[in-house]
Amino acid sequence: MERLGIVFLSTLVLVLFHVFVDASQNQKKTYIIHMDKFNMPADFDDHTQWYDSSLKSVSKSANVLYTYNSVIHGYSTQLTADEAKALGQQPGILSVHEEVIYELHTTRSPTFLGLEGHESRSFFPQTEARSEVIIGVLDTGVWPESKSFDDTGLGPVPASWKGKCQTGKNFDASSCNRKLIGARFFSQGYEAALGAIDETIESKSPRDDEGHGTHTATTAAGSVVTGASLLGYATGTARGMASHARVAAYKVCWTGGCFSSDILAGMDQAVIDGVNVLSLSLGGTIADYHRDIVAVGAFSAASQGIFVSCSAGNGGPSSGTLSNVAPWITTVGAGTMDREFPAYVGIGNGKKLNGVSLYSGKALPSSVMPLVYAGNVSQSSNGNLCTSGSLIPEKVAGKIVVCDRGMNARAQKGLVVKDAGGIGMILSNTDTYGDELVADAHLIPTAAVGQTAGNLIKQYIASNSNPTATIAFGGTKLGVQPSPVVAAFSSRGPNPITPDILKPDLIAPGVNILAGWTGKVGPTGLQEDTRNVGFNIISGTSMSCPHVSGLAALLKAAHPEWSPAAIRSALMTTSYSTYKNGKTIEDVATGMSSTPFDYGAGHVNPTAAVNPGLVYDLTVDDYINFLCALDYSPSMIKVIAKRDISCDKNKDYRVADLNYPSFSIPMETAWGEHADSSTPTVTRYTRTLTNVGNPATYKASVSSETQEVKILVEPQTLTFSRKNEKKTYTVTFTASSKPSGTTSFARLEWSDGQHVVASPIAFSWT
Repeated sequence: MERLGIVFLSTLVLVLFHVFVDASQNQKKTYIIHMDKFNMPADFDDHTQWYDSSLKSVSKSANVLYTYNSVIHGYSTQLTADEAKALGQQPGILSVHEEVIYELHTTRSPTFLGLEGHESRSFFPQTEARSEVIIGVLDTGVWPESKSFDDTGLGPVPASWKGKCQTGKNFDASSCNRKLIGARFFSQGYEAALGAIDETIESKSPRDDEGHGTHTATTAAGSVVTGASLLGYATGTARGMASHARVAAYKVCWTGGCFSSDILAGMDQAVIDGVNVLSLSLGGTIADYHRDIVAVGAFSAASQGIFVSCSAGNGGPSSGTLSNVAPWITTVGAGTMDREFPAYVGIGNGKKLNGVSLYSGKALPSSVMPLVYAGNVSQSSNGNLCTSGSLIPEKVAGKIVVCDRGMNARAQKGLVVKDAGGIGMILSNTDTYGDELVADAHLIPTAAVGQTAGNLIKQYIASNSNPTATIAFGGTKLGVQPSPVVAAFSSRGPNPITPDILKPDLIAPGVNILAGWTGKVGPTGLQEDTRNVGFNIISGTSMSCPHVSGLAALLKAAHPEWSPAAIRSALMTTSYSTYKNGKTIEDVATGMSSTPFDYGAGHVNPTAAVNPGLVYDLTVDDYINFLCALDYSPSMIKVIAKRDISCDKNKDYRVADLNYPSFSIPMETAWGEHADSSTPTVTRYTRTLTNVGNPATYKASVSSETQEVKILVEPQTLTFSRKNEKKTYTVTFTASSKPSGTTSFARLEWSDGQHVVASPIAFSWT
């Protein structure tokens, strides 16, 4: 009988397995189909007919979600796995890729970057060209009523603009103006995957109900707004990096995420509409370039002269966590500014500890209040995190509660404390977050403290039978030093796809950034937060990315002839990696010096970037040679470049020869079989500089922290007699012994006495 039961159960499991497999195979998902448009069969008069015919050959019921005409040639649709496989085997199909869900990488900064006052106006030409540049922002949409979209003083919409103001729920044609010149939304991929948008929750239109898109757009190009603040914090004049530039918003992100078919449609349309800069503060899983929709779309945009800026990701401080690493994308990490929002915690043993907060409500009494640790007053295993319903009201009522950071939203923890009867919260970092401090507009009196301070507070509670504390708030503090420091959350190198290309490219302000906000939700984004604010302070590489997008717009206005690569080069080679005292920029995650794997070329310095002296320029052909060096097949290259490319089998393609403004040398790649031997090994990198300034002679200098690798630059001087003249040099790296560590760094500078054209050099051994 027992044996029969086992046989029955085994048969049942097998049947259920087959049912599950069949259901999975029959489940429809969205796929992006790359077509070989230029080899369309003669039977068709139009490529859309061909697309439809190819689709109907595998699925009579499938419909085209989007047709892509610019950044790729092809379409998106919903198919089963078997249908997608069958479609991929048809002639003329370059690739069939399953959709990927991307996530968002979520006033003082113009002054911090030197863009305020008479001095900045002498660097950046005050001409009408500033208002001819158009920044396309792919995000959660826009709140058009924001004061940051005021078009006072702007002339007519640029004649080059081909876009429109798409209407929808709570958004009509009058929502656009001479500042916000275009707005569109893309939801078909999202709705195909998750069903119709719930319009009681979010607007099926370009309107931003979340806040992220308004914040990034106004950071890049918000108009000047005096008297801006968040609930009295960071009071002053708010303005975007390129306050005269125009904004075009492309809503591609919704409550359930940002779907790659929608992102690709937004990029496709933005290129057709005529943007000059594309800003994307989002990222997905890392993938090879021909499988990365953002990389593919960005290649087409860059080949048409459009600068593409993307956030590096919020996966730090772990190494190798970067997103958006294609060399034709400018990848932006995050640093702090010289502004803080201090809060002060006093505990009963007399110690005073520093934290941060944006709380603006009624303060706690100045007298000491009872203090408890959430982990001691909870009824769940993760009660220390102050998750919903985890606290015991009888043990919390009337007390300040210490909650550990993690799992649920930071401001949400305060509501959990409030619901249990608590009167205040100390939010403590764990080892995941270290001593990095991120301020929030909490709904109860709250101070966020770093791991070190949090541990001291918890040790005090554990050793005292009647612990007490006070919380006080210090408003806005300026002139904080050292600044900048690399944000702990900012994703780090090495580059996980191509270690030979150093990423991120640079860092920009991304911590506690004030910019425009939606009128739909309060500053915490929580449903319970009914406060209405015109500006909000948030953090992430999502915030640093639009800083660089706006700065690129300024450079495009000053130098309309510059390519996207030239603009990036100017931003990178003029960035700084040390403070005025000569010390290297700190990493808040470690409290020690950061490295080029953290900050790339350094922190952006826009007033120097407008006049860099020399640039490292790149063309589409250079990028194609790079793909050949990666051993990409003709079909893989065609997915990216949209044309037939045959790599020359007799040519020695090298990633090292891509004319990039930085150097990254993975020792295993550069030295091959000699990497672990004592035999001296040599490799050479070639670079070409273009003069964008006056005639001058530049001299090379190298500073290095490694003794294992000798660096020789030839020639040592480069003389330029005219503008746009090009000169080539070679850097030879000679390794004479085994390394003493896993990474080492150096810096190459070319200087004519006025300009310093700097390139970081990163060595890595594994």
